[in-house]
Amino acid sequence: MREIVLDTETTGLSVKEGHRIVEIGCVELDNLFPTNNKFHYYLNPERKVSQKALEVHGYTDEFLSSKKKFSEIADEFLEFIKDKKLIIHNSEFDLLHLNNELQILGKKKIENEIVDTLTLARDKFPGSSVSLDALCKRYKIDNSKRSKHTALIDCDLLSKVYINLIDQKEPTLDFSNKETDIKEFNSKDILYYKEVVLPTELEIKNHKKYLNSNLKKNFFN
Repeated sequence: MREIVLDTETTGLSVKEGHRIVEIGCVELDNLFPTNNKFHYYLNPERKVSQKALEVHGYTDEFLSSKKKFSEIADEFLEFIKDKKLIIHNSEFDLLHLNNELQILGKKKIENEIVDTLTLARDKFPGSSVSLDALCKRYKIDNSKRSKHTALIDCDLLSKVYINLIDQKEPTLDFSNKETDIKEFNSKDILYYKEVVLPTELEIKNHKKYLNSNLKKNFFN
């Protein structure tokens, strides 16, 4: 089953105030294992970044001015997420901004199945902090690279949080070079295993003799 962990960064909180998306990051999972498929763009929002948003992600107007506009990557984005479940932390925020961008272009809203990890975390840890940083701390996930909110780093962290939230063991294989194909598994790669030692005929005979002797003693005592 393929799923997409998704995150966005924006110029500000409210679409009603004209705020737009400045970054989209997506990481694909296949049966909870990260694949090499990623989708990532910095975007020119065609407006200024608010001061509060700048403090969160650090993307300046100058940096974003040379990037592609959402209209230039919209079809590629929709194709990437097509028919896949979306994993989002606080999905209401991201979907509001994504659907706003699509509406501006006259396109349909996103209708994918959504898993909101914020909701999962609130149900699992009522009354506790359920921010991405708090969940990383709870599950001992290294978030030291998260000095600012950036979409791809947040997607990577969220994928690990998600696996823990649904009570699955986090994959520990290295996918940096290629996807692991289970067909390529080789017994030579096993570093340790327990050897099975079968008893000898004499050992079996002595064991039976011991059992019979002890059964008689227990019976008559």
